[in-house]
Order: sequence, then structure tokens, then C-alpha cells
Amino acid sequence: MQGMFQGETAITIDDKGRLAIPTAYRDLVARACGNRLVVTYNPYEAGCLWLYPEAAWEKVRDQVNALPNAKRVHRNLQLKLVGAATTVEPDGNGRLLLPASHRNAAAIDKKAVLLGMGGKFELWSEQAHLAQIRQTIGEDEISEDMLDLRL
Repeated sequence: MQGMFQGETAITIDDKGRLAIPTAYRDLVARACGNRLVVTYNPYEAGCLWLYPEAAWEKVRDQVNALPNAKRVHRNLQLKLVGAATTVEPDGNGRLLLPASHRNAAAIDKKAVLLGMGGKFELWSEQAHLAQIRQTIGEDEISEDMLDLRL
């Protein structure tokens, strides 16, 4: 499953709040999760939703729910990920209906960008995606884990 989704696709959200799964991903989504995806908030960046295949989501959900909820940051993560999680399935035309609450909170309107990020998708508002792409990684931000990369 890991490394399954990759690539960037400009997406149009229709008036009913539906996005068409790119044809290149439709068979993969059907095989990976029987067409059941879970949409939830990205707790780290504004303007982005995460879409997990159902089985991958269940592992994430269980890890997040196992965090002790005595800490506010854990409750916040549980709220954004587990509390907001909604299962979506494509219709006969390969379209997913995104909940209005999710679209509004992430400011995803007509134009969006779908990124395949290995085991999940990220759906970004066009503006938030542009802002992320235009940011460069400064030398002072490079982590120890990044030093051995040969890019």
C-alpha cells in the first residue's frame, strides 16, 4: 500500500461539492479500499484535507485514539482527525462528495489540487497549495534526517 499514490492533479470541485477521482487513481482506489475513502482535516496545515483508504485510516485512527486525552494537544488532534472523519465513496462516475463542513473549514472552493502522498491523498485549496509550493526550504530548516538524502 505504501507508495501507492503519487503525483499532482489540478481538480475542479463542482457546485454540489464533488470532485472526480483522476482516472489514473480509480482502479488503485477500488483495489486498495473497495472505493471507501475517509476524509478528515490535515491538523498541521490550513487549506488541506486528507483522504485515506479505509484500512490505512483505521490504523491512524487507532493510534490517535490511543493517545492519553489528558493533554490538550492530544484532544485537539483527536478532534481534527477522528472527530471529523467521514467515509466517502465515489459514485458511478468516480466522483466523491466532500462534506460542506470540510470544504468550508479548509477553504476549498472550485479549484483544488489533489496530491498522491504515498498511502493517502492530500486535497489542497488552490491558494494554500500555491503558498506551500512557493515556500523554499532554508538551510537552517534542514533536519538531521534530511542530510543523507541525495536529491
